[in-house]
Amino acid sequence: MATLLPPPKRQKVYHGVPKPVLEPPKPTSNILVQFVSEDDGSALAPAVNLPADVSREGLEVLLNKLTKSDEPVPFSFHVDCPENADAPPGPTRIVISKSIQSDILNHPTHANSFTEEDVFVVRCSPQSVFRVRPATRCSASLSGHASPILCASFSPTGALLATGSGDATARLWDLNTETPSHTLVGHKGWVLCVEWEAMERLLASGGHDGHVRLWDPKAGKPVGDALKGHTKWITSLSWEPIHLNPKSPRLASSSKDGTVRVWSTLTRKVEYTLGGHTASVNVVKWGGGGTSGFGLKNGVLYTASSDRTVRVWDADGGRQLHILKDHAHWVTTLTLNTDFVLRTGPFDHTGKRPSNDEEAQQLALKRYTDVLATTPELLITGSDDHTLFLWSLFPASVPSSDMAPSQGKLKPITRLTGHQRQISHVAFSPDGRWAASSSWDSSIRLWEGRTGKYVATLRGHVGAVYRLAWSADGRMLVSASKDATVKIWDLKTYKLKVDLPGHTDEVYCVDFVADKVVSGGRDKHVKIWKN
Repeated sequence: MATLLPPPKRQKVYHGVPKPVLEPPKPTSNILVQFVSEDDGSALAPAVNLPADVSREGLEVLLNKLTKSDEPVPFSFHVDCPENADAPPGPTRIVISKSIQSDILNHPTHANSFTEEDVFVVRCSPQSVFRVRPATRCSASLSGHASPILCASFSPTGALLATGSGDATARLWDLNTETPSHTLVGHKGWVLCVEWEAMERLLASGGHDGHVRLWDPKAGKPVGDALKGHTKWITSLSWEPIHLNPKSPRLASSSKDGTVRVWSTLTRKVEYTLGGHTASVNVVKWGGGGTSGFGLKNGVLYTASSDRTVRVWDADGGRQLHILKDHAHWVTTLTLNTDFVLRTGPFDHTGKRPSNDEEAQQLALKRYTDVLATTPELLITGSDDHTLFLWSLFPASVPSSDMAPSQGKLKPITRLTGHQRQISHVAFSPDGRWAASSSWDSSIRLWEGRTGKYVATLRGHVGAVYRLAWSADGRMLVSASKDATVKIWDLKTYKLKVDLPGHTDEVYCVDFVADKVVSGGRDKHVKIWKN
């Protein structure tokens, strides 16, 4: 008996239409890729022939193999946009987030500038080995201040938070329990600035009453009486770096009275006063002055003033080194590419605590020299003339004998233009590779930290952007604005990552540590944001 064949399989139809035939995948072309360092443009490996659709993670694995690195290093990759006068203004680089095929060859505006026959010069910059998670929710809204909150600062380890307010008090908050820790009473006017010593042993606050006060953060008690001497209110404070003085770092305070005073925390007396400015000194920063020394044992003081100048002083005795006179209006903000490591001293993402002052000094010095391994100590100044300047005052090749005081002849590396209104804040990323500036024109601009080249504009705020803070891994930026919002920006895509609404009025201050963001403003509430 013959075997019966099964009936033919019925064709599946979709609403009466036969299933469409799948298109065969398009063949991927091969391209020539040259990996170069973003720092100096040197080739990291020979040019390699790759399929254009190799993923970003695949490029990272390949580069680590080619460079024979012992530990895999995370990289970010980008290709510079070709200069085209007809193209609309936008980012000056294309970040590779998926693959060269999807991000560059299929780019909506620059696709015609690249062909598969080109050699693709992919610029690589190493990323931090740890990753910070973005804050997405308000975990605590802390009340207590009776007036707007004017300043907020996390301690170097991120365990404590200090805020200063118009109610003449500073407050300490415990971040583990998200509760008030101590109220610091003593100022007779608004508390305008709070600054942590990098070993977390002391907190300094400056007030509208012209007094500087030191506090013991553990006990919440004042350390002695107020440091008196300024005749007008305090505009900013800065501690001596731990790698220069681990035992008893000194404190510099700038004031509306046009002077900067350097205080000894041991004797509680003024060591010297810097009196060269003819108008309010708006910012003081205590930098290390670079790694080669230049005969500057105690670092350098940078001061920015409403007399349109920035002055640089030897912190040993207050000798003036440079006067920078290029701005055309008040200089209101400045930042160093070493700000983050100077502020956090010996503490890094591992959470290790030094056992003594000598170990703290060595750890802080190592972190400082790591940042300056490929670049000298750089300075960016921002002004009400709508522009910023990038300066390199201590190039690695200058011998100490050339450190004669200059009479304003020093020229900036470059001028950063693009903002339409006054600059409100500028900040270097923790590794010094990027700088971000905010302005009263509601925008934030990103710049390359070493060349000052414009990278991208971050738009989303509808009011003046007052303050910026970077995440410790340099992958995110947080901004506080007059529009009552805090926003977190993703620096891989140059787009808004998380919008944090919740404040009911202007947000004056913001800070970022580990995966926590704090903000405060006119609504008198301290808000802590977490993942």
